[in-house]
Amino acid sequence: MRPASLTDGSAREPLAAKVPEVTVLFWVVKVLTTGMGEAASDFLGSTNLVLGGVVGVGGLAVALWLQLRARRYVAQIYWFAVAMVAVFGTMVADVLHVVAGVPYSVSSLVCAAAVATIFVLWHRSEGTLSIHSITTRRRERFYWATVLATFALGTAAGDLTADELGWGFLASGVLFAAVMLVPALGRWKLGMGEVFAFWFAYVVTRPLGASFADWLGKPPSFGNGLGYGDGTVAAGATVLIVALVAYLARTRSDVQPEPVARPDELVDAGR
Repeated sequence: MRPASLTDGSAREPLAAKVPEVTVLFWVVKVLTTGMGEAASDFLGSTNLVLGGVVGVGGLAVALWLQLRARRYVAQIYWFAVAMVAVFGTMVADVLHVVAGVPYSVSSLVCAAAVATIFVLWHRSEGTLSIHSITTRRRERFYWATVLATFALGTAAGDLTADELGWGFLASGVLFAAVMLVPALGRWKLGMGEVFAFWFAYVVTRPLGASFADWLGKPPSFGNGLGYGDGTVAAGATVLIVALVAYLARTRSDVQPEPVARPDELVDAGR
């Protein structure tokens, strides 16, 4: 009889980490995807709501299907998934506000509660929230649920400061850029935990990128924007993302080292 780890479906479990190593380029591409998602969602929403829904929902479904189907980290697939989560997450926050009339202050709290709940369930199930442990399907599903919730949270928080509090897009962008220094300094000087610092920064990059994208794309009459247009900003960010992801795919500089799995770890991975 074959070992249980090879007959119960766990042989299909990814043994290599399914997310990239955290480097400077990781954060650069992450911020660009947040800005692209904000601008693309707003552009599609103002152009054709049906098309926007098809791109947002359909694109997310295709991207996550490709990502979850992959056996290991592939830069093009991973960042395509992040980009589509950015578009969809923006739509979720905007629908709650525009269609349902939920204030950004309330949606920010709801999304924060969703993120906290996912973290609790994830840690209770797996004992870790580290992105270096995304080596099973279950952990990967927790990871992408967290990513989606953080994008929605970041969108709501960015719109809260820029719109409801009346600070405008540039001031909001500067604020979140300053907040980004908290995990950086925390890791460097204060001994902040790696996992906490990562997710802190991951959440903040969403309103950071979205605020600057809105500042570039929106007209001066709306949040003191520069008026280049959401479509132009989305296209420009997409070009930069494609170029950087192509570089990462070619150099493989962001691929996490593969762990050497023992036989008992192969069994545990399928649980």
